[in-house]
Amino acid sequence: MGSTTDKIKGTANEAIGKAKQGIGEAVGSDRLQGEGAIQEVKGKGQKALGDAKEATKDAVDKAAAAANKNL
Repeated sequence: MGSTTDKIKGTANEAIGKAKQGIGEAVGSDRLQGEGAIQEVKGKGQKALGDAKEATKDAVDKAAAAANKNL
C-alpha cells in the first residue's frame, strides 16, 4: 500500500473506532468499547506507517536528486 492509502485507511479506522467506543459507552457494551479502542489504535498505527513511508520516499527522492545533481 502507498502512504496515502495507509493514511486514509488509518483515519477511517480511527474514526470508526472512536464511534464504536461512543456507542458502546451509550449502550453499556464493554465489548463494543473494547473493539472501538482496538480499532482506534490500529488506525493510529496505519497513519504512522503512512507517515513513515512518506518520509522514507521523500528522503530517497532527495538523495537521488542530490546524486543526479553531482553527475
